[in-house]
Amino acid sequence: MQKELAKEKSILLIGFMGVGKTTIGKALANKLQRDFVDIDHQLEKEYNMTVTEIFHHYGEEFFRKKEKEMIIALSKQTKKVISLGGGAFLQEDIRENCLENGIVLYLDMPFKAWRERIPFIIDSRPVLQGKSEEEIKKLFNERKAIYVNHHLKVKLDGKELVEIVDSIIDSLDLV
Repeated sequence: MQKELAKEKSILLIGFMGVGKTTIGKALANKLQRDFVDIDHQLEKEYNMTVTEIFHHYGEEFFRKKEKEMIIALSKQTKKVISLGGGAFLQEDIRENCLENGIVLYLDMPFKAWRERIPFIIDSRPVLQGKSEEEIKKLFNERKAIYVNHHLKVKLDGKELVEIVDSIIDSLDLV
């Protein structure tokens, strides 16, 4: 990817729910002086409901359709940092659009480290609700196979936020 072209493209963050896409995305956008967009938060604003409420009221199919429309439109814009919901990249249209139009960063965290976050995120993640740890681990591993489609893998193994953001910027050579 040509450096000048890469400087214009939006950065799209993918990874399992709760790995830190929003936190890292905000910090990265701030450092790069770009707009930050969290797809889940945008949908929540649009419908004046939480993601969980949207799932319960309209269903997952409706949510995925609206999520797809928003991501495809935003992925074509320049100089943004966009956090995708954990399940968004399962849709082939979204994957293809993001890989073609933006720079896709996969935020990779081992299950052992991620498992510690379950109590803090389960209430806001409808896909996890009512599942055993074994079922969640299976979902985690299934999605990991989808996340192999990316431009850059960012390992989150116990690193501080500043260190993660700096390593992304260095890897992408965006400054």
